[in-house]
Amino acid sequence: MAKCDFCGKVIPKGTGKIFVNKDGNTNDFCSNRCEKQLFKLRRKPRKVKWTEQHRKAKSKEGE
Repeated sequence: MAKCDFCGKVIPKGTGKIFVNKDGNTNDFCSNRCEKQLFKLRRKPRKVKWTEQHRKAKSKEGE
């Protein structure tokens, strides 16, 4: 099972979207919301509160 490159959720088989860059790298997305946040709005997952990376970063700051 693939994980969303933006939010970190597990993508069920048969759903989601794969974006292939010109250099051959792939990005897996669970929804249009995640794709828009990364490409169109150029947001970093660490700064968006509902992502897994944000939760991990905040938990380490509290220690």
